[in-house]
Amino acid sequence: MQNDAIIIHTDGGSRGNPGPAACAFVAELKGKVLEKQSKFLNTNTNNVAEYEGVLLALNWLLKSKHAFKENNVIFFLDSELVVKQLNGVYKIKKPELQILNLSIRKIFSELDKKIFFKHIPREQNKVADFLLNEELDKHF
Repeated sequence: MQNDAIIIHTDGGSRGNPGPAACAFVAELKGKVLEKQSKFLNTNTNNVAEYEGVLLALNWLLKSKHAFKENNVIFFLDSELVVKQLNGVYKIKKPELQILNLSIRKIFSELDKKIFFKHIPREQNKVADFLLNEELDKHF
């Protein structure tokens, strides 16, 4: 499945929790980088930043959806909590995360693709982590 899937690594983080926050993603297809973006999020929590990274990538995917024939999209995140929440394993208790989750679900309904979320160790998410820290460094 990975060979015919768009692979998206996302990350979000804050310096302090809450604190200055940012998110980023890198999208690839068959080893070629399709897009990479980062976004400053002002003061936020780590978990909000993780969700915002997924949303940033999904909004890019929504704008580009007709450019790719691949039906599968695999998101890799280093936040086990967020992956389990997005996969429906954990309940989402915080209202701000529930709102972000609903925004993500709304985009799912607009995409004609199967979306998967997988947890990876932080050391396997270095590019997205670098991009978000680079974004934070621009502001501090």
